[in-house]
Amino acid sequence: MLRYLLGICIAITTVSCYNAQSDCKNFKTGEFQFNYTLDGREVETTFIRNDSMEYDIIDGKTDTNTVRWINDCEFIVKKINPQTISEGKAIHIKILTTSKNSYTFEYSLVGDTKNKQKGVAHKIN
Repeated sequence: MLRYLLGICIAITTVSCYNAQSDCKNFKTGEFQFNYTLDGREVETTFIRNDSMEYDIIDGKTDTNTVRWINDCEFIVKKINPQTISEGKAIHIKILTTSKNSYTFEYSLVGDTKNKQKGVAHKIN
């Protein structure tokens, strides 16, 4: 029995040492950069976020979005003036891990649990 309990303690300690860091509060505000592929071309997005607004700059155009935080690591982004129905759909973003100047996240349309994408955003300011 003692050997069994010791094994469980070692397993718990080992797993807890390898938990990914998620210090999401450092990424609630700031200026960020995110690169992704769209229709076969590399797109660079810069976005500036405060607690409740986000300004995306893509190909010289700026889009304004609302930001609603669910918790320190999850938020909903919704475009203020969408031009199409699909642009008007809200996006759920969940920060998975963080490092000093970047975070890895997954995102999808709100309610779409099957089509999640992943990305890395780098804090540039």
